[in-house]
Amino acid sequence: MSPQSFSLFFVFAVLNLRGFAVSDAVNVVASDSAENLGKVSPLSPLPGSAVVDSPPVFTPAVGSAFLNLLSSFPEDLEISEYCSELLLVFGQRYVTYVDCLVPAARPVKACQNCFSSYGSLVEVYTNISSDQMGPGNVSCRDSLLRSDRLMLVYQLFSSLQHIWEHSACSSCVSKGYQSLSNDTLYFLDVLNQTIACFDKYKQGNLTDLCSNCKSSYKSLNVLYGRKELNQTLCIDLEDSMNMTRKLWSKNFNCSLPREETVPVIAVSSFMLFLPIIFYLSSFLHSEQKKRKLIHPKRAKSSTSLMNIQDKQS
Repeated sequence: MSPQSFSLFFVFAVLNLRGFAVSDAVNVVASDSAENLGKVSPLSPLPGSAVVDSPPVFTPAVGSAFLNLLSSFPEDLEISEYCSELLLVFGQRYVTYVDCLVPAARPVKACQNCFSSYGSLVEVYTNISSDQMGPGNVSCRDSLLRSDRLMLVYQLFSSLQHIWEHSACSSCVSKGYQSLSNDTLYFLDVLNQTIACFDKYKQGNLTDLCSNCKSSYKSLNVLYGRKELNQTLCIDLEDSMNMTRKLWSKNFNCSLPREETVPVIAVSSFMLFLPIIFYLSSFLHSEQKKRKLIHPKRAKSSTSLMNIQDKQS
């Protein structure tokens, strides 16, 4: 074999071996891809699709209960110590008032039981929202009420203020939230007397209850009507009167005759007979006038008859 033929044979052998190696490698990669394709999660993105970046999973350090933002802002952005104390007092009094309102929801005693806690809440909110400077010439209105879009302190107070105003509690409480008004205390006293009378006779004959409690129940109704006319009722009195009337009429089947029905009947009867009286008086008046008009004619005819008789004689 010549040297040229041997070189060609060697090159051809090398090319055949390289082709076999490439074919095996492709087969191995294809088998691995098939196996991995069966293990791909349904949620995993397919090859060639857009991959969305997801935030990394953060694992807190062992022993840390929670994470919190460290208060390391500059001093000019922090609220003063005085405002921090006012905010703490506001939170405490807010919770106290809410804790008072929940048990007073039914029967309604939101005004008579919680006026003192509401007055304390109003006092601290007034200090927060005031333009007057506190210690160190510091005003907390801007830092606590207007520093962010949420205005949480303002929203919390406004919700409770709406409950107070919607309940009309100011009609039953004295100025300064010191005590209940004298009219409210008197109404509650009459109410308690009426309820005590109900409790005394409700186990026996209900007819006795209606007769014995009629006086106190009537006084309570008169007093309630007067306060309703003067617009001095709060939700506590309205609710208590509604329950008392329900006991009287529905549970005990009692009734209270209204005294104003007698004048109404009298006036209605008078108005009913008024046309009859009018026409009767008109008829009598016309008859009397007719008689007066006829009388001179008769007198004149009698005088003429006498004159004729005198002439004939």
